[in-house]
Amino acid sequence: MADFQSFFSLFLICQISTILIWVFYKSAGAKLRLPPTPFALPIIGHLHLLYPTPHQAFHKLSLLYGPVFRVLLGSVPCVVACSPETANQFLKTYENSYLDRPQNSALDYLTYGSKDLAFVTYGPYWKFMKKIVMSQLLNGTTLDLLHSVRQDEINRFVISLSQNAKDGKSVDIGGELVKTTNNVISRMIMNERCSDNQSEAKDVRKLVAEINEIAGKFNLSDHIWLFKNLDLQGFGKKLMDIRRRYDELLERIIKEHEDARNQETGSQRKDLLSILLDISEDESMEIELTKENIKALILNMFTAGTDTSALTIEWALAELINHPKIMKKAIQEIDNNIGKNRLLEESDIPNLPYLQSIVKETLRLHAAGPFIPRKSTKDCIVAGYHIPAKTNVLVNIWALSRDPNYWENPLEFRPERFIEYQLDVRGQHFQMLPFGSGRRMCPGTSLALLMVQRTLGVMIQCFNWKAGKYGNLTSVDMEERATLTISRANPLVCVPVARLDSIPSLK
Repeated sequence: MADFQSFFSLFLICQISTILIWVFYKSAGAKLRLPPTPFALPIIGHLHLLYPTPHQAFHKLSLLYGPVFRVLLGSVPCVVACSPETANQFLKTYENSYLDRPQNSALDYLTYGSKDLAFVTYGPYWKFMKKIVMSQLLNGTTLDLLHSVRQDEINRFVISLSQNAKDGKSVDIGGELVKTTNNVISRMIMNERCSDNQSEAKDVRKLVAEINEIAGKFNLSDHIWLFKNLDLQGFGKKLMDIRRRYDELLERIIKEHEDARNQETGSQRKDLLSILLDISEDESMEIELTKENIKALILNMFTAGTDTSALTIEWALAELINHPKIMKKAIQEIDNNIGKNRLLEESDIPNLPYLQSIVKETLRLHAAGPFIPRKSTKDCIVAGYHIPAKTNVLVNIWALSRDPNYWENPLEFRPERFIEYQLDVRGQHFQMLPFGSGRRMCPGTSLALLMVQRTLGVMIQCFNWKAGKYGNLTSVDMEERATLTISRANPLVCVPVARLDSIPSLK
């Protein structure tokens, strides 16, 4: 009987809450023109409509309700933008009202109360961190200084593929690419390879994988007010354990760097952590850079700079396998411009417009992140609709890239469209925003493009690719799986076949 009374009380609260929310929105809508919205269920709002993947589900809803509509993610109000015009208004015209990020309790905790760059509230501290990243960590001078790191890791990657080709063994492309990108980022940050045995960087990568997994899961406490103070999914205990291990590990790595710096009499270690430690000791800085800031920023670099680049290359190779004529054109361009006596270099990329177009077309159809998340700081009129303050906004990148008003045959993989029309991927054209746009766009765009273009280029230059574990498939599926990123539902497994008698730079 007591259980029935408890259930009935909960049911009554839910019904009353739903009615109150409906009355509120109806009353507000009578005075202000709010975006259209589907019918919402008690407690969960519109969460039931997001199956199987939210970015695809929102695109379908936009076909019914228009390019701007509102949903309740549990009890959290959210506006979704699914057209280039509305993306332009949110991210450019009214950008000053949409510079904050929505809250994510897991990421907030793991970044020491959002002391990072990616999720911190817009303000003086964010400007300070962005200035550091752009002027010292990821500027052209630093990227040139760390060119040898990228060069060495791609050479190692090619050697590994060559051995598999020699043995006739299949390769999990995504897994091998993740190792390569992880090693690049790890060596750039702390001068250690993730793949080395007993490497602390290897432990960092393992923790980052756990962070990506838990941050990508739906958290009831973030979205449903009834569960705000409850940890029904057990996230709290897992988060405490992850951050404790990450904190202890980074403290040891920072201590090793500090000891090494004190002992060095000549040039200091050439990695990003050393640069950050220099900044933290600079008393002339307008804002103090603490160890927690450094650890949170390093976490950003690992989470944003590893899996995303690997995913883009994996999707690109999958598309090329499914489009052999495009693969043939890419091979011809590389052979004509580079030849077979040396390996493709980063400096060759400007002379390979078709390779660049393949990467752009891959970013259009398979952007690593499906959404640009923002949060309004004040009431604003966008696309003729009233958007209240404190409303979460999701710009659906996936939907923008499929808008038939901007793209001819938008579902077709056709790199030639980027030869015909010079579209930029750096946030200037709102039908394609793989790295975001405006002040909060991805600061690592240049590094990501260097890694993706060159790695894909050498894979095309050095090998033919046969799909399947035994190289017996003529095509591969393109099914998506969405978490924090859009990854392949099924791993891309291929057998590499050497195109060249020997790899020129590896003789």
